Amino acid sequence: MPNFADSDWKASLSDEEYRVTRRGGTESPYSGALLNEKRPGEYICKCCGCVLFTSASKFDSGCGWPSFDAQTEDNNVGYREDNTFGMKRVEIYCKNCDAHLGHVFDDGPTQTGQRYCVNSLSVSLKTKDDEIIPG
Repeated sequence: MPNFADSDWKASLSDEEYRVTRRGGTESPYSGALLNEKRPGEYICKCCGCVLFTSASKFDSGCGWPSFDAQTEDNNVGYREDNTFGMKRVEIYCKNCDAHLGHVFDDGPTQTGQRYCVNSLSVSLKTKDDEIIPG
């Protein structure tokens, strides 16, 4: 895990990125810059750049956040129980830097049955041309 102090994260992220990735917040539904993004590439952690998802696993779930049916073979997404707000959910986070990404649900429409519901603010898209599209 990167050896960043909280002040380093605050200095390197916008206020909203910090709130979501370091404090477990959630962006408003349908507000994320990457929700309707369709360019091919890899979705990388906003905080550390680890590859988390690919555009091939992205689908429109209608939930208001970018959705994926699987993480990459890099296995950089971790899971932990989240019982906040009176709900029982599974939080997903970057295993390299502990950034909060969103939640995963077992109601996905694809063969995996998974729906990784990800905050756009937690990731960036690295296109095939190495362009970085921030969430």
